[in-house]
Amino acid sequence: MARIGFVGLGKMGLPMARNLVTAGHEVLGFDISPAARQAAAAAGIALAPSAAEAARGAGFVLTMLPAGAHVRAAWAEMDAACAPEAVRLDCSTVDVETARAVAQGRRMLDAPVSGGTMGAENGTLTFMVGGAAEDVAAARPILEAMGRTIVHCGGPGTGQAAKLCNNMLLAISMIGTCEAFALAEKLGLSHAALFEVASRSSGQCWSLTTYCPVPGPVPGSPANRGYAPGFATELMVKDLGLSQQAAGAAGAHTPLGAAALALYERFAAEGGAGRDFSGIIEMLRRG
Repeated sequence: MARIGFVGLGKMGLPMARNLVTAGHEVLGFDISPAARQAAAAAGIALAPSAAEAARGAGFVLTMLPAGAHVRAAWAEMDAACAPEAVRLDCSTVDVETARAVAQGRRMLDAPVSGGTMGAENGTLTFMVGGAAEDVAAARPILEAMGRTIVHCGGPGTGQAAKLCNNMLLAISMIGTCEAFALAEKLGLSHAALFEVASRSSGQCWSLTTYCPVPGPVPGSPANRGYAPGFATELMVKDLGLSQQAAGAAGAHTPLGAAALALYERFAAEGGAGRDFSGIIEMLRRG
């Protein structure tokens, strides 16, 4: 079993760290938030007094942090404490430039996740991983303790690229799914009938069959819990912003991605920031 330093014990990081402990690994965690440290201690996570001390002597060091600036600062603090042979993993969702910058000259993987807090709790996350193949192989048992699917996407930064492209596609497909249900309501077509048709024909997609934005057809979807997140709208706005930043830097034309960002920014501004992103159907109904 491995000795693991884990920095960032929030809503995603804490259950991920807990799953590592359950798998038998020795985890030493840190978070700047006193509330997060208290929750981690209550969950049986051993705590370090700083990020650097969490990293010192670890064979693997993980970060799960809110934004690129936090990731850069954390790895700058931990750099001297990390053993040269340690494999470093950043599981945050950040810009591609940050992922490549912190990887330079280091055994570093960018390994953002998909699956939300439910996936973190259940150990069923998908990891999109960028970095050297030998480092991915070394880290695979660690990732498998937290997730169900590990995809090596290529060199440094490609894990983040895959995450941003995937979430842009998800946002666009969710808006399309919501618009279809909103139109069906106006036309007198029931949710059940539209679901039955679309889920068995060319309109089928994950936003419909796994995360349906209306109550009923998919009992486990946030629509049945008053749109309690799941995946909060404020996080979707963050990811869409990163996708548009990446598109601008790469010279890619993504008009639907840009439109999705504008719609989710509006939904967040109208009170939806902390609600599940599928709740945008309520705004679309209003017009």
